[in-house]
Amino acid sequence: MEMSALGKLYRDGDEIVRQGEAGDCMYVIQAGRAEVVRSEAGRESRLAVLQEGDVFGEMALFDREKRSATVRALGEVRALTVDRKTFLRHVHEDPSLAFRILQKMSKRIRDLDAELARRQAG
Repeated sequence: MEMSALGKLYRDGDEIVRQGEAGDCMYVIQAGRAEVVRSEAGRESRLAVLQEGDVFGEMALFDREKRSATVRALGEVRALTVDRKTFLRHVHEDPSLAFRILQKMSKRIRDLDAELARRQAG
């Protein structure tokens, strides 16, 4: 998703989204890197490291449920917030955008399935 507007700047360690918070937008990393972590039973696990061009929080555009993980800046990060209205406008202009988002979501689900199978086997 290419957007020319400047996003918000986050400093190293800043939480961009927090697990358990209500979500109503997604984010596009314009510069920098961020980690995706999930806390369970007081333990934190890193799920992924995101970089420029990656999107996260997209599930909130579809279900408006609580955030499933925390995303934290690794160094300085600039991220653009995309609300549902903006997303739908961009999908209307470029329908392939929805397909690309679904591809990313599908990959994440497959990666999580593989991780779950690996943990159950080991």
